[in-house]
Amino acid sequence: MDIRESGPILDPKYDASGLITAVATDRGGQLLMVAHMNAEALAATIASGEATFWSRSRNRLWKKGETSGNVLRVVEARIDCDQDALWLICDAAGPACHTGADSCFYRRIEGGTLVPVA
Repeated sequence: MDIRESGPILDPKYDASGLITAVATDRGGQLLMVAHMNAEALAATIASGEATFWSRSRNRLWKKGETSGNVLRVVEARIDCDQDALWLICDAAGPACHTGADSCFYRRIEGGTLVPVA
């Protein structure tokens, strides 16, 4: 077994763009959002306790809630077995989605259409 998979050292396996996927849920397990982190975003999240991501569209660090106030306070951060994905368990200060929905996953696919989740 690889030391990354069995050891106590945080050693994220970033992709070719220097990113890992970060999944954010609330304490009850509701999926809030999926984003990406680079090493700087992960360090900022650990230091502040508030979710900070790498915005691929803005090409810069982005603290969730920096303009809306809908901060994600990280209660617990977990990393998967090969350290290429993060799970952030959070307390949300408001809607997680920029649309105002509690979750970015507010629609389901039915056939070829999108239907709001009640």
